[in-house]
Amino acid sequence: MNERLGEVGTGFAKFLTPPSPDVIRFTVGQPDFPTPASIVQAAKDALDRGETAYTRPQGSIELCKGVATHLEQYGIVRGHDDVLITPGCKQALFYAMLTLLNPGDEVILLSPAWPSYDGMLRLLGVSPIHVPVYKHNYHPDFEAVDSAISEKTTAIILNSPNNPTGAVYTPAEIERLTALAVKHDLWIIDDMIYANLTWTEDGYTSPTLFDGGNERTISIGGWSKGWSMTGWRLGWITGPSEVMNNVKTINASSATHVPTFLMPAALHAFDSMENVEQMKQEFARRRSLIHKGFQTLPGVEVPEPEGAFYMFCDVRGTGMTDTEFALRAMDEAKVQCIPGSLMPGGEGFIRISYATSEDNIKEGVRRLKQWLEQL
Repeated sequence: MNERLGEVGTGFAKFLTPPSPDVIRFTVGQPDFPTPASIVQAAKDALDRGETAYTRPQGSIELCKGVATHLEQYGIVRGHDDVLITPGCKQALFYAMLTLLNPGDEVILLSPAWPSYDGMLRLLGVSPIHVPVYKHNYHPDFEAVDSAISEKTTAIILNSPNNPTGAVYTPAEIERLTALAVKHDLWIIDDMIYANLTWTEDGYTSPTLFDGGNERTISIGGWSKGWSMTGWRLGWITGPSEVMNNVKTINASSATHVPTFLMPAALHAFDSMENVEQMKQEFARRRSLIHKGFQTLPGVEVPEPEGAFYMFCDVRGTGMTDTEFALRAMDEAKVQCIPGSLMPGGEGFIRISYATSEDNIKEGVRRLKQWLEQL
């Protein structure tokens, strides 16, 4: 047995189990919209054309070109031959780690961080170094980051917009993080899966825009969140050619390629940006609604979410631990949420997903307020 498996947690799994129908779920990190019909039809059409055989391992040339063109809006300039389509973003992240890291290395995580980063690193014998962000806005503490870097540090993982906090780092902050990576000769693994779901004026910023960033940044994204295609398991990875040549080797030895008939649908998604915009507008309304509601909860403090569809709420004022809050909210208020202590740096906080209907948001807030006021 792999001895490292004992070091790997299961993330949010315990609190993502579907509860009874009378429970309001503020847990699931996926859009509650169906995949746009035209994208589904594109996959059906590809099946009807018989596109079910092996194809180009890194993804069709047309789709890789489509990804490269899509990324240009963020200032990310890569040739299509340096783009590879993966079975979801998790696989893309794991490819990046397998390519760049060796056992004994250390990687900086801005904490609290999505638990899968920690688990993947531990599987590889790499040490995750959790550096707490500022608790008032969940943005980076640069002195803490700089002091956490050692001679073993090889990379830093960025995730902005952020899961679980909903923070969107400013261009100035991304520039400073890039400068730290240059100073210490670190790779930057940039998880940009929520890039098209931002509520700040500047939005998502790529490290490739700044001095020294382009040659050390691996950009990872996909279709799951912005196009409501979580179950399609489609992602992308791109970066410098020296990195991508090795990523191609890993992919050929592990996954071959994503389903052939999904590639035309993924390409069509880039022509369906009006669906992305409609979902974004709906999430913006929900974000305002749930933030306003949670501000009325006694003992709970929460900064305004800046991106993705998450809020990270400080529940220490209720006198409960985050785990106690989550378990009691489930049992007594019939509301399901994620305790922050499942992630290093998240103790005393809960993660809320507002990827649910406005009616559910209103009812969930009502239940939590009534429950907390009666305590």
